[in-house]
Amino acid sequence: MNLAALSLRYLWSRPLQAVLNLLLLSLGLASITFVMLASAEVERTFQRDLAGIDAVVGAKGSPMQLILSGVFQIDVAPGNVKLAEVQALARHPLVAQVIPISMGDSVAGFRILGTTPEWLGHYRLAFAQGQPWSAAMQAVVGAQVAQATGWHAGSAFHGSHGLGGGDEHAQVYRVTGVLAPCGCVADRLVLTSLESVWDVHEKHGAAPTGRAPAPGGGVAAAHPGHDADEAHDDREVTMALVRYRTPLAAVSFPRLVNASTGMQAAAPALEVSRLLRMLGVGSDVLRGIGAVLLLTATLSVFIALWNAVRERRADLAMLRMLGTPPRRVAGLLVCEALWLALFASVLGLAAGHGLMVLVGSLLASRGTLPLSGAVPVAAELWIPLAAAGAALLAALLPAWGAYRVDAAQLLNSR
Repeated sequence: MNLAALSLRYLWSRPLQAVLNLLLLSLGLASITFVMLASAEVERTFQRDLAGIDAVVGAKGSPMQLILSGVFQIDVAPGNVKLAEVQALARHPLVAQVIPISMGDSVAGFRILGTTPEWLGHYRLAFAQGQPWSAAMQAVVGAQVAQATGWHAGSAFHGSHGLGGGDEHAQVYRVTGVLAPCGCVADRLVLTSLESVWDVHEKHGAAPTGRAPAPGGGVAAAHPGHDADEAHDDREVTMALVRYRTPLAAVSFPRLVNASTGMQAAAPALEVSRLLRMLGVGSDVLRGIGAVLLLTATLSVFIALWNAVRERRADLAMLRMLGTPPRRVAGLLVCEALWLALFASVLGLAAGHGLMVLVGSLLASRGTLPLSGAVPVAAELWIPLAAAGAALLAALLPAWGAYRVDAAQLLNSR
């Protein structure tokens, strides 16, 4: 007797019951799969974008806001800091590298980030075409930006004031290069020099105080009427990415900055750990929902198989009369449950990845974390095992009941 084929036919002899059980199992497995993928993708994205950054120094405010805006580019910076103060940090003996950044403008829904060539080198970015900027008002675009806009080396564009697409600046940026896809924050950025950002905002128009508007952490303009040196001294940046010369700096450097300057230093490792703990609450909720669905599916499969033993009394008696041993009769119900587990595993994994792709595309369209459901994770190997475990648990008592039935008793009872 072919147990696999016969159990499959028995399974689909009651299609409504089979579809209901399959749906419950698949939903539970899809929920758990989505949580696994989301947790792994968020952690991988954070680790990739941090890329050895030991501290982020910026205006006083929320340390979490500094990290989210300066490293991951998914928030608005708390303010500006003096360029001279940032340059002073670079001369500190505990500091190996300081990369200043200025932001506050956007184009086509993507952020314009003013920085130095060291930012490109820090992330080890390669070029698909063109080269880095060599003068003011030149820009390098990320792979996602180039794909969305169709820009290439030689293209021109105007930046917009603010991150929400405000007034368009008169100055024209010229694209000098397109970055190769890196799967990091650079994919969704337009990179240019600090001088470009300063030029744009110094010429954007003076505010009543004599300082050009600084959009959400942009750079401030020079005061009209001052000479070039004074204007240069008054320049600001949004924040700076700091890399330590020694690990011991992690103990003293943030305290030194917070206590002796008008800036604050945030440790990405601490803030990301805190953020992951906050996100973990939501993950636990989704994981709990998946567990409840799995438990509900297990009970449903148990009831279905228990009823199947009662409904197939004649079939079981015939199988026993034909010489089928009790273990194979019990195995028939176990195979039926395992078929459900197999189908539910396939559907659950597919649904979890599909949901992850959908969420990733929505986040990508908003310029936030680039998540992808196309990359499998090792933890997914537990999904088929969880499905098989739930199916075997549901089939245990019905299979034991089928194992102990007596053919003569079954026939006499009809």
